[in-house]
Amino acid sequence: QVPLVESGGGLVQAGGSLRLSCAASGRILSINAMGWYRQAPGKQRELVATITSGGSTNYADSVKGRFTISRDNAKNTVYLQMNSLKPEDTAVYYCNADLLFLGRLQSSDYWGQGTQVTVSS
Repeated sequence: QVPLVESGGGLVQAGGSLRLSCAASGRILSINAMGWYRQAPGKQRELVATITSGGSTNYADSVKGRFTISRDNAKNTVYLQMNSLKPEDTAVYYCNADLLFLGRLQSSDYWGQGTQVTVSS
């Protein structure tokens, strides 16, 4: 069972927008930081944005002013609103979260399976 499931990827023209969602499931006691990373073909996975449980955010310089990360703690869900998309934003986007499950003594880092975002020029 994959505790993180992403949705919302797809094909969009340059200048367009997409909204990614990532829902955490299971017997979750708490969620610490959540974030989005991406990996383009032939490149290493890189940070896009993170958000703490208190709502503090951090962005890669390449997406500042265009992407917005947010979370709904009641729904155990993190979002990534992507505006003014560029062809260089094309990548597989992965959700990441530090989850503490009921019955465990400490939290662990989890990854989603990824969702493809393709921006055409």
